[in-house]
Amino acid sequence: MSALKTKTMNTKNVISPFVAAIDIGTTKIVALLGEKKENGKIIIRGMSTTPSRGVRRGEVKNIEEAVYSIQTAVEALQLKTGVALSDVFVGIAGETIRGVRNNTHINRDYPEKLITTDEVNRLVNEMYKMNVETGEEILHVLPQTFIVDNEFGIRKPAGMIGRRLEGNFHVVVGEVASARIIERCVNSVGLRVNSLVLEPLASARAVLTDEEKEIGVALVDIGGGTTDIAVYHDNVIQHTAVCPFGGFVISEDIRKFLNILPQQAEELKIRYGSAFGDTAPLDNVPVPALSGREPKYVTRKQLAHVIQARVSEIFDAVIFELENSNYYDKLGAGIVLTGGGAMLKDLPQLVNFKTGLDVKIGFPGESLAAEMDNNINHPMYSTAVGLIIEGYHMNNTMRQRQADEGKERTVRGGFFDMIRNQVSKTTSKLFEENDAEMK
Repeated sequence: MSALKTKTMNTKNVISPFVAAIDIGTTKIVALLGEKKENGKIIIRGMSTTPSRGVRRGEVKNIEEAVYSIQTAVEALQLKTGVALSDVFVGIAGETIRGVRNNTHINRDYPEKLITTDEVNRLVNEMYKMNVETGEEILHVLPQTFIVDNEFGIRKPAGMIGRRLEGNFHVVVGEVASARIIERCVNSVGLRVNSLVLEPLASARAVLTDEEKEIGVALVDIGGGTTDIAVYHDNVIQHTAVCPFGGFVISEDIRKFLNILPQQAEELKIRYGSAFGDTAPLDNVPVPALSGREPKYVTRKQLAHVIQARVSEIFDAVIFELENSNYYDKLGAGIVLTGGGAMLKDLPQLVNFKTGLDVKIGFPGESLAAEMDNNINHPMYSTAVGLIIEGYHMNNTMRQRQADEGKERTVRGGFFDMIRNQVSKTTSKLFEENDAEMK
């Protein structure tokens, strides 16, 4: 599936080597263009960012303003790369998104035959028919494990034999209206949404290793408007959640505490802020003042205590979700923090203190080619980079599924051709014998 086409392309059926993605965040819009190299690494061919307008807590609230921000980012990316985008992978988050566990099964008519990819896909498609609340739709159906007859914990059942095939799934559900609004915004700038991808899943693609997913890890992506959570164990997604708090509410607390402008509060948080109030120094830092007025001062410790109160509240919600996942005590790799909010000074130490788990900052550079722009290897771009990686994964999965289905059709076709040939030979022989008798 083509992700975009160049301006010089003359044919409609040329598959592009590129994938494009748009991360629609509360504080910024990021547009990326990626290309996969022969060694499997991805190189980012271009990136553009623009301040986000019309988006609150990960959801579009003002379509006109959001379209303007998206168009600004897309036009800047196209100008930078010389490539005209046609379709993109887009991130989706927001407090209305939830994850549920469900399972389904099929009883096979011919248990002695090998389980096919088509049968596995039937289970996935059945999950998309699951009953959800009015106004909701299923965004993702993520396979966890399968059961063939009485054998549990199977990752890839295709190729096995058995009478009963059962699948356990993690299903991501979101509001229809929210998804349609995002699609409408992207369509308004002349682009087609290839797929909506849950943002913590995209970020996990960019910053988590297979080893971390195997022994258990919680990704915590702290954005401007939301904090997104994805829990992995045995290399399988076990739990997802979106908390309606992010870096914006921290800045808003500073703004209210000091009675200053939002951009001044954000600057104070970035330059002087700390998540640990007890260890923060007592020295004064200047608070920007309006024109013609004397600057005010606040100690780093006072500022840190304001920040710590809100960060503690955010991670109380994170801890609740980790406990709700039933995997809190199985997170051998602890917590990986990413997103722009992860760069807050002393945040890993506070999270370690509150959770008792190992904590590190996740950067998206592991999945990128060595010749990447170093500016991209920042936690704030984890979701955008992950959308590129997920885009390639989805395209490859689709092509592999088509290839597998083609092979299965070929096998079935070969079987029926053999039967037809055998019938034809038998019929011809009967006619020959009948002719001989008549003679």
